[in-house]
Amino acid sequence: MQPDPRLLLLHNIPAGGSPASGAAPHANLVPHVAALNKAYRHHSATDVIRAALRDLGHIALVSSFGAESVALLHLVSMQDRAAPVVFIDTEMLFTQTLVYQQEVAEKLGLRNVRIIRAANAGTADPDGTLHKTDPDACCALRKTAPLDQVLAEYDGWITGRKRFQSGQRATLEFFEAEPDTGRIKVNPLAHWTSQDVQTYMIENRLPRHPLVAQGYPSIGCAPCTSPAAPDENPRAGRWRDQTKDECGIHFVNGKMMRTGETT
Repeated sequence: MQPDPRLLLLHNIPAGGSPASGAAPHANLVPHVAALNKAYRHHSATDVIRAALRDLGHIALVSSFGAESVALLHLVSMQDRAAPVVFIDTEMLFTQTLVYQQEVAEKLGLRNVRIIRAANAGTADPDGTLHKTDPDACCALRKTAPLDQVLAEYDGWITGRKRFQSGQRATLEFFEAEPDTGRIKVNPLAHWTSQDVQTYMIENRLPRHPLVAQGYPSIGCAPCTSPAAPDENPRAGRWRDQTKDECGIHFVNGKMMRTGETT
């Protein structure tokens, strides 16, 4: 299948598939992403995934294997079961999540799951209590730093973020620019509702994370995740009673990256 000419043009790549001679690899990243969002505004999640895997270079799906992760994992697996999947084991996850990760990977036939961990967690947080005194530092140590190191190998990454999940995600687009890293972030499910996710999981008979049945609509590390009531935001149980509502992996240089931001 030939690459979509819209994407080749955006990345200054000729029909042969290699970057144009002398082209700056990350020049004009924000305009490129704006054009991608315009081109795919009315397309499906499957179209966005197909384009990302086919045309945006070396792309990885970063998955928490959480409450709704299986929907996106299944969509990606339908395009390429060998697509890279990165799973961050913070060493503070629920045991149920670790078991579920293995179950889902086997069921979907995922052939390229990469499990990463912080190399220095044992020395930087020897008693495992950093989350109590400085949750931002804990996330930076156990999630952001190891992910940043791995993502340096990729041209972009796919996330499962959706507009309905929290205020900071309410204007999420299919494609986002990370100008400081030169990567494109892809959010195929940005416009999906919670019901869309549930319907997809039911129709495709996908396995549920066992903690969902116990009242966890969003699942992170065990010490910082609590159940959420049905009338609460799905992420209300993450860092409950704190101003924090993102782990840090969706920040660049300490700033939340929203569509159109350049720093």
